[in-house]
Amino acid sequence: QVQIYELEEHKIETWRELYLQETFKPLVNISPDASLFDAVYSLIKNKIHRLPVIDPVSGNALYILTHKRILKFLQLFMSEMPKPAFMKKNLDELGIGTYHNIAFIHPDTPIIKALNIFVDRRVSALPVVDESGKVVDIYSKFDVINLAAEKTYNNLDITVTQALQHRSQYFEGVVKCSMLETLETIVDRIVKAEV
Repeated sequence: QVQIYELEEHKIETWRELYLQETFKPLVNISPDASLFDAVYSLIKNKIHRLPVIDPVSGNALYILTHKRILKFLQLFMSEMPKPAFMKKNLDELGIGTYHNIAFIHPDTPIIKALNIFVDRRVSALPVVDESGKVVDIYSKFDVINLAAEKTYNNLDITVTQALQHRSQYFEGVVKCSMLETLETIVDRIVKAEV
């Protein structure tokens, strides 16, 4: 078993051998001639956030397709396409969202507990909720990368609040929506906030 302090010495190849030998899955990718629908379907079906677009001849990665980039494309070209009626419906009418058993953490939650929730619940971000139940921040897997970049992963007992003080990029706050807002409004907000 690899100790946490050995992380700096490990190569990706070694990591793959150690940790993926029982769970190895082939790389999910898509060809540049595939439709946008096929790409979205593959992202959803495979429960992934990034889909490499691979040149079938050279095998080179041409692009990484993400939910965020697809949303931005759709938002940019929405005016040129027929707008589906569901874009004018609100979240409540569409039944979109998670309303029960939501994974969350508190400002004083230790990072190790947040990491376990990421793995156990298969989520990429956790709302940080204060004692009154208000969302005050968000802790994402991208924030975890800061631990490795700053080599502060030896102390996983620090709180989420302490870890978020090391956030590398500018953070404008939590982007929220309500169940009564239309899908179109929310997509616009997500794209403009670049979340």
